[in-house]
Amino acid sequence: MEGQGEMARLAENNEMSNVGGRRSRDEEHESRSGSDNDGASGDDLDAADKPPRKKRYHRHTPQQIQELESLFKECPHPDEKQRLELSKRLCLETRQVKFWFQNRRTQMKTQLERHENSILRQENDKLRAENMSIREAMRNPMCTNCGGAAVIGDISLEEQHLRIENARLKDELDRVCALAGKFLGRPISSLGVSMGGAMPNSSLELGVGSNGYGGLSAVPSDFGALGVVGAKAAMNMSSMERSLERSMYLELALGAMDELVKMAESDEPLWVRSLEGGREIMNEEEYLRAFTPCIGMKPNGYAVEATRETGMVIINSLALVETLMDSNKWAEMFPCLIARTSTTEVISTGMGGTRNGSLQLMNAALQVLSPLVPVREVNFLRFCKQHAEGVWAVVDVSIDTIRETAGNCRRLPSGCLVQDMPNGYSKVTWVEHIEYDESVVHQLYRPLVSSGMGFGAQRWVATLQRQSECLAILMSSTVPPRDHSAAITSGGRRSMLKLAQRMTNNFCAGVCASSVHKWNKLRTENVDEDVQVMTRKSIDDPGEPPGIVLSAATSVWLPVSPQRLFDFLRDERLRSEWDILSNGGPMQEMAHIAKGQDHGNCVSLLRAGAVNSNQSSMLILQETCIDSAGSLVVYAPVDIPAMHVVMNGGDSAYVALLPSGFAIVPDGPGSSGPNSNGPTANGGPGHRVSGSLLTVAFQILVNSLPTAKLTVESVETVNNLISCTVQKIKAALQCES
Repeated sequence: MEGQGEMARLAENNEMSNVGGRRSRDEEHESRSGSDNDGASGDDLDAADKPPRKKRYHRHTPQQIQELESLFKECPHPDEKQRLELSKRLCLETRQVKFWFQNRRTQMKTQLERHENSILRQENDKLRAENMSIREAMRNPMCTNCGGAAVIGDISLEEQHLRIENARLKDELDRVCALAGKFLGRPISSLGVSMGGAMPNSSLELGVGSNGYGGLSAVPSDFGALGVVGAKAAMNMSSMERSLERSMYLELALGAMDELVKMAESDEPLWVRSLEGGREIMNEEEYLRAFTPCIGMKPNGYAVEATRETGMVIINSLALVETLMDSNKWAEMFPCLIARTSTTEVISTGMGGTRNGSLQLMNAALQVLSPLVPVREVNFLRFCKQHAEGVWAVVDVSIDTIRETAGNCRRLPSGCLVQDMPNGYSKVTWVEHIEYDESVVHQLYRPLVSSGMGFGAQRWVATLQRQSECLAILMSSTVPPRDHSAAITSGGRRSMLKLAQRMTNNFCAGVCASSVHKWNKLRTENVDEDVQVMTRKSIDDPGEPPGIVLSAATSVWLPVSPQRLFDFLRDERLRSEWDILSNGGPMQEMAHIAKGQDHGNCVSLLRAGAVNSNQSSMLILQETCIDSAGSLVVYAPVDIPAMHVVMNGGDSAYVALLPSGFAIVPDGPGSSGPNSNGPTANGGPGHRVSGSLLTVAFQILVNSLPTAKLTVESVETVNNLISCTVQKIKAALQCES
């Protein structure tokens, strides 16, 4: 306490020099408090021309000290009015009150700085010791299995790099915390930060409270005018917040990676086979026993969807990892699953020029091609790590616990484990674990979504297999036997495939209203409840006709298998049974570009024959896709001269088209049609009817003037087009009622 009294005297001398007075030793004795809790007397400033005179020593009474302490806790910087009121109430001069508060603030600041220095010294000693132990371990590596000396290769470069980087980050964090603490008026421990930013019951807080100074909340946010330093403090605080946020991101990513690997390598009882389809579904009770959710407990009203799928893919691990870590390539690999995606921040690019250790912040909109299933918005971390030679893992995890994000789902640790296999193949184990708001999903699609067939691991792996096979065929110099596009140049094949890709992407955007185009949803009385109608203006887009574009989409249940429905819709010989563009006549396939081993994965160019001489023939570009998770038939009428340019290798970006088509998925386990509570389609209750969920969507140009207004007749026309098409499909397939 003697040192504290000395600091008070030094601070008082400094304040007296600012007003131009110099006091004698006796006056100084009178101005300071009689104890550490006393204030200055205040009778120590006289006129400069008067000689010093002996003054009587004044000691504050316990009641006065108690009153002053009480006000100090509430307001360490009282204004003139408060000091005046306090001096009258305590029978003190205003100068006495003023000097008491000045000394008290100086005393508080001194004690806090001592505690801060002590904690920083302790943290620095810990880091120094840790650094020395790490260096010693690196010089003398030990084998974790046998306990003997290890060769250099036993400790990976990654581990050495992470240890050194960890020490550097801790040192940087300590410096930032120390700097921020000076301006905040309270020390900030890196230990407290690493535990979430709070320091309940810290040694500093208890120490301050034990001296009767109250909690840290009583400490003023600044100890005087900071001047221009305040701006620097704000900048340092912003830098500190970014550093802390990045540290939390890294901690979350490492925890998510550990969970993903354990889930990918575990078997029963964590994973069980479903009765229908044999898919692997997670046992939620076992998961909660084995893991602590790294993003907190499940929100109320949310459902859990967790699946696992393993498959062989025609792509090596390095190429797949590069695809997953690039948002554009990722979207191209999963075109019907990802509505949109972007990388918002790259936290780490990886080590040694590879993706090992790459960490980035991303957002994505995931979709099932139906207007009855809302798009899933998710903001997440993506972390990539190499576990061994030819073995990689990429994990995603939502950042809800770190940053407030808007969305209707949360992605728990999800992703894939990739292992290189012979002949350029990879073994991919995919885990998809999502919590979502089930109430926003239409009853017709709830069995599909809850089983994981809509957004789950099976769909990711099936899409990856189909797209990888397509890329392998396109890069091959040999043409598949079923590919009859000999009349088309290699450049023409590429242009046609690029045009078909744009057509399919625009089709998906029209079904789910993603950000590819800005759609405006319409609500009209003359449209069925389950039909989604949207409109937008097409202006200065060479890939579309100018004017008002109308999109309409709906989903229905049909008691036929997905394979049968797909084969019917893609067959050009049966097209006249449902397509008004066929003019009631047959269609001929002019070109066929294979995109996979399955004959259904292809791009075709169809020609509709004219029924009479007054009708001109037209061309239809069509793409069909099928895998174990679903299928797609997308088509668009195209201009004949424009297609001749494309087939000769010309730029397909200037071909205007508006796509229409169908998306087909299984109806999901336990589903028996649109009314699962009533009798099934075959009449008997409890009889399982295997069916399909069919989405029908059209995009049409209702007016060639972008400034024109949409009419009710146009909306009714497209609504009737959808209804008529669905009825024709049902009649052609002889669907029982």
